[in-house]
Amino acid sequence: MSGTWDAATYDRVAAPQARWGQVVVSRLRLVGNERVLDAGCGTGRVTEVLLARMPGIRVVALDTSPDMIEVAKRRLAPWGERVSFVQGDLLVGAPGPVEAVLSTATFHWIHDHDRLFANLAQALVPGGQLVAQCGGVGNLACVQRALVDLGARVDDTYFATPEDTEARLERTGFEDINCWLQPEPTTFGSEEDLETFLGAVVLRHQLAELVPAHRPAFVRRVASRLPGGTIDYVRLNILALRSPHPASRG
Repeated sequence: MSGTWDAATYDRVAAPQARWGQVVVSRLRLVGNERVLDAGCGTGRVTEVLLARMPGIRVVALDTSPDMIEVAKRRLAPWGERVSFVQGDLLVGAPGPVEAVLSTATFHWIHDHDRLFANLAQALVPGGQLVAQCGGVGNLACVQRALVDLGARVDDTYFATPEDTEARLERTGFEDINCWLQPEPTTFGSEEDLETFLGAVVLRHQLAELVPAHRPAFVRRVASRLPGGTIDYVRLNILALRSPHPASRG
């Protein structure tokens, strides 16, 4: 995950990401003795679901954020030696060999998807699985329009199309590829809940540029521009297998 996070608050409010992550975990086809890379583990909520699924799975939990790693370590302490932690950058490399890569809510923070997927192919054993979900084209469009209206900067994210993603996966060493978009409009129980979520998850970069006294009003102005108080999430789902001969893909 990108940059500095208030990991404790994220862990408390990011129920939508955790819910989607459970579905992504269910797409993994595991025997029960595999080594799995959680590429962007965050606070470990989805990692915990993965560890609970089968008692023999071992997980490498990777994230760029030291704060996320620290919260994940506390959450996952009961799993002992079945989980190890890496603070790292997926554009530099991915720890392997692993039989599967799981990733949720991470890839849209990375612009160079060719390099990302090439590194993941290097980490996977031949035939290994990539099962992932991230923001796809159209994700947070209403939020972005609100930021433009308010003269605030839009996050430097990359929301890819399924077609571009499939092409990149093929040329970086994957086969049996299936990518698709999934709208996930998310409405909260109250204005307070929406504003708390926006501040902790969606608008953290914009708020970092404001003095603390101005932050609540800014969040309210963004929230008021979201139709029905709904955040228009769109998820890009990714399924692929590492080819036995990735070098031949170029």
